[in-house]
Amino acid sequence: MAVQTIAENTTSSVDLGPAAALSCRECGERFELGPLFACASCFGPLEVAYDLPAGSPEELKKRIEAGPNNIWRYAPLLPVPADVAEKPNINPGFTKLVKADNLARELDVTGGLYVKDDSGNPTHSFKDRVVAIAVEAARAFGFTTLSCSSTGNLAGAVGAAAARAGLRSCVFIPHDLEQGKVVMAAVYGGELVGIEGNYDDVNRFCSELIGDPLGEGWGFVNVNLRPYYGEGSKTLAYEICEQLGWKLPDQIVIPIASGSQLTKIDKGFQELIKLGLVEDRPYKIFGAQAEGCSPVSAAFKAGHDVVRPQKPNTIAKSLAIGNPADGPYVLDIARRTGGAVDDVNDEQVVDAIKLLARTEGIFGETAGGVTLGVTKKLIEAGVIDPTLTTVVLNTGDGLKTLDAVSATSQATATIKPSLDAFRAAGLASA
Repeated sequence: MAVQTIAENTTSSVDLGPAAALSCRECGERFELGPLFACASCFGPLEVAYDLPAGSPEELKKRIEAGPNNIWRYAPLLPVPADVAEKPNINPGFTKLVKADNLARELDVTGGLYVKDDSGNPTHSFKDRVVAIAVEAARAFGFTTLSCSSTGNLAGAVGAAAARAGLRSCVFIPHDLEQGKVVMAAVYGGELVGIEGNYDDVNRFCSELIGDPLGEGWGFVNVNLRPYYGEGSKTLAYEICEQLGWKLPDQIVIPIASGSQLTKIDKGFQELIKLGLVEDRPYKIFGAQAEGCSPVSAAFKAGHDVVRPQKPNTIAKSLAIGNPADGPYVLDIARRTGGAVDDVNDEQVVDAIKLLARTEGIFGETAGGVTLGVTKKLIEAGVIDPTLTTVVLNTGDGLKTLDAVSATSQATATIKPSLDAFRAAGLASA
């Protein structure tokens, strides 16, 4: 599709609700709504620009609160048509914000600690949010096949959303993903293709396919539909603030793969401030990476503005993106808000998964272990203030990454079916 520059106040004929145009994050040039992801002038990334609702913040709050218990309650703030809730989709969102008092005591946090648990989404990860938005863009642009490059969770979310929407799906993953994620991506009946290489190899292949006649009619949710797809992560910011009583958290810790989730949560906070839905006050954003794939953390610690790619080597495969597209923007946000970016090793990831499960009954996947592990590390280092309200994201279900904890999570004992055997095992008074 040809790129077409538009005037500042021109709107597209495509019906994506309040979305007005695509805007370059580097030079600010604007383009008509379409399956575009790079600026024709400077090759910077594009994002959705809006005509946000005008009027009373209280009336908008009432409208949101009267909406469905999923992300479509925020339709007035998203690039989707007004009747989106009436269409066949998987309706993700409005997941639990768990007040984690047991975990808070363990970490000596006194200001209030919350876990935003996105494992409750339809395919058990936050990716359902971003894919739901991408599906609406795919429908608007007439795509018949939904696709993606994925480290696992996204592949499953695309498969499920495409099945529900009546679209074909064909997704691409690294060949060595966790088996649970492979099964979950394949079960929805779409085509699943393993690529020999890591995620960055898969992503490069998908970028080539978009430019080939073989990719005609394909909507790649995280490539040519990326500007719309990314907006789904804003709903995490909206929900957290609404669930806190329309207040910003003082601190939030977010896992980093491509970095898009972190940048869009910040965008969501800024929109809520602009609309008068929350009080404008300081908040800090912290990014979390696994040591075996920590290009953004390394850049932050070195004081660099450029992120140097790394070859991933970590059990946290859902975060194993060695060349994160939004890395420089993550650095800007962490520094602007007074936050930080840090990393933990695989052993600390496993310890954090088990800590969250033991204290709050939440079994997070490895990305959740990374996030909580970094939270714990930064609290102990005095970087995160334990007297302030802190939100930690758990972005997926631990059942998808069983291999990470299976070696240290086994039966306590195996005994004969008798009371004497139970007593002999020393468990009766435990």
